[in-house]
Amino acid sequence: MTHRGSRVLHVGSLTRVEGEGALHLDVHGGTVTEARLRIYEPPRFFEAFLRGRAHTEPPDITARVCGICPVAYQLSACAAVEDACRVTVDPRIAALRRLLCCGEWIESQTLHIHLLHAPDFLGCDGALELARTAPGPVERGLRLKQAGNAILELLGGRAVHPVNVRLGGFHRAPAPGELHPLRERLRHALDDARQTVEWVSAFDFPDATTDADLFALAAPGTYAIESGTPAVLRADPTGRTRDAYPPTTYTFPLHTFLDRVREEHLPHSTALYSTLDGRRHLTGSLARYAISGRWLTRTARDAARAAGLGDPWEGTACRNPYRSILVRAVEVVYAVTEALRLIETYEPPARPYTGVPPAAGTGHGATEAPRGLLYHRYALDADGTVTDARIVPPTAQNQGAIEDDLRRAAQAALDAGAPDDAELAALCERAIRNHDPCISCSVHFLDLTVARTHPLDPPSADPRPADTDPGGPPCPVPRTS
Repeated sequence: MTHRGSRVLHVGSLTRVEGEGALHLDVHGGTVTEARLRIYEPPRFFEAFLRGRAHTEPPDITARVCGICPVAYQLSACAAVEDACRVTVDPRIAALRRLLCCGEWIESQTLHIHLLHAPDFLGCDGALELARTAPGPVERGLRLKQAGNAILELLGGRAVHPVNVRLGGFHRAPAPGELHPLRERLRHALDDARQTVEWVSAFDFPDATTDADLFALAAPGTYAIESGTPAVLRADPTGRTRDAYPPTTYTFPLHTFLDRVREEHLPHSTALYSTLDGRRHLTGSLARYAISGRWLTRTARDAARAAGLGDPWEGTACRNPYRSILVRAVEVVYAVTEALRLIETYEPPARPYTGVPPAAGTGHGATEAPRGLLYHRYALDADGTVTDARIVPPTAQNQGAIEDDLRRAAQAALDAGAPDDAELAALCERAIRNHDPCISCSVHFLDLTVARTHPLDPPSADPRPADTDPGGPPCPVPRTS
């Protein structure tokens, strides 16, 4: 920290997350003055692909945005097109959709917990080393993931990019007897999910907090997954929300989403940056738990309480990003118990899908993908042709909060003793993984640039022009999904 000039550091790869990006830190006189998460993965133009397509096509096309959470993309697309066509599906179809979402939550959250995030807390380089040192938890995680995949395979036709989902419902609905084998498997999965919460609760969680507003769907009486109303919990430095609940929490109609969530193209990233009513916000598990935790099943609430999480049903929100892994584990417990309930109460619909005739209009749809709130909007002409499409994924919304977390984490590490570049890079990777980012719906290769200046030197940015930073030039186009 006492040498003059700047220092450039390249870290080979940020492992155990999906996508490509780079991080630039400006350090001046011992202070982190800026943290920029540069997402340089090429634009994928899904919104452009959708224009000119028939209204029946978005569910299949948007499933290809992400191989980890395709169901959220499919069902957000279905909801938006059905809204544009002014169609409401059979409640029994809606229940099947929720069951499909539970399967995706189980497999995706379990993958992140056991194979991507847990190694950070246990001093392992990755899942293979963790499997050697702690084979039991890894095997348990794989069993849970297989249980989630079993739901996707039965209802969706396959675990990745399901083919049985269609506008208005499904190509085929299962008979009740076909769901019975899942019931026994999920009962065993519930034991595994509870043990996972107990295992994760013993991790050593660094002290940290996010002051971003928390943003998630809300559906009174249930934990929102496949539908709901956008809800915002304003940041409160104490984390207490009970006494100030009415003024600090508010909802707004989904059709006003793009009036409230404003996207901006910054030169250092191909993903758009978002603000919510002009403020930094965070979607995902922490937001869902704070806003809807009171509607978890009793089994999930008991698991959360035993794990030492703050009780949102008693007015306390968890704002520590490192503890998001624990919230995800509780959400797996919830998804398993909710899947069991849906199977027990399942009634086959008269038809596997509700007809959705084309109509001119604009529709809006949103779901809670494992990583957070996912929004779709489609405009259709009279024959059902898509004339405009907008997709706002959760990771793009979270970039501002992630950058703030990175700045805070790097500053705390420097204040504690100026770690070397390798330690600082590892710490930044860990802070990013707290949010389970997904750039192709966010970061796989991390090049870390640290510009350090002496206190007597004038503040300066990275001495290299921005368009020569590792990771390539700024994106010349305004949108990517």
